[in-house]
Amino acid sequence: MRGAATRFAGNPPYWNGPQLSGNWDVIRYYTAEHIRFTLIALALGVLFAFPIAYLSHRRPVLYPPILAMTNVVYAIPSLALFALLGPFLGYTNDKPIIVAMALYTLVILVRNIVEGLRAVPRNVTDAATGLGYGRLRQFAGVELPLAIPTIIAGMRLAAVSTISLITVGGAIGKGALGRMFADGIDRGIDVELTSGVIAVVLLALVADALLLTAGWLLTPWTRARTA
Repeated sequence: MRGAATRFAGNPPYWNGPQLSGNWDVIRYYTAEHIRFTLIALALGVLFAFPIAYLSHRRPVLYPPILAMTNVVYAIPSLALFALLGPFLGYTNDKPIIVAMALYTLVILVRNIVEGLRAVPRNVTDAATGLGYGRLRQFAGVELPLAIPTIIAGMRLAAVSTISLITVGGAIGKGALGRMFADGIDRGIDVELTSGVIAVVLLALVADALLLTAGWLLTPWTRARTA
C-alpha cells in the first residue's frame, strides 16, 4: 500500500524510515531507471562512435582532431555539462543526463574502435582486397570481427563509467540511483545511501560480466586458439 501511495500522480517511491525492510520498491524503481539510462546512453554512444571511428580509420588525418574534441567533452565536469545541455534539452526531464553520458562514451568507444581496426594485420586486409572486397564489405566482414576484442574492452569501460557517472545527477534531483545517494545524505539515512552504492556496484559488475560474455561468444576463434 505504501509503494502504491508513493507512486501516486507519477511520483517515484519514497524511502520510508531508517531501515531496509519495506523499501525494496525504492531500490527496484531506481535500479530500473539506472539501467534504462545506461542502455540508452550506450546505444547512442555506439550509434555515433562507429561512423566517427570508421571515418577516423579511413582518413587518419582526421583522427587527432576528432580525438581531441572527444577529450575536451570528457574533460567537462558532469554538472557543468548538464547545465550546458539544459537550454537545448530541458531542465525538468532526463535528456541532459542521457545525452551527457552518451557524449562521455565517445572518447572511450571511438579510441577503442579505431585502435581495434588498426590492429588488424595488413596481410589480412590485403587478402580481402585481393578477393574483391569493397571498403564497406571489408570493414563489416573482416576488420570489424577481428577488432571485436578491443571494441568489447571499450564497451566494458564505457558501461562501467556510465553507470558510475549517472549518479552525479543526484545533485540536481535526477541520476536514478544517485537520487538515493542525495536523499540518504540529506535525510541522514545511512541504509538508503549504502543500498544505492551497493546497487550501483552490482550493476557495474553485472554489466561488465555480460559484456565479457558477449565478447567471448562473438570471438570463437580466440577460444579455439587457447584450447
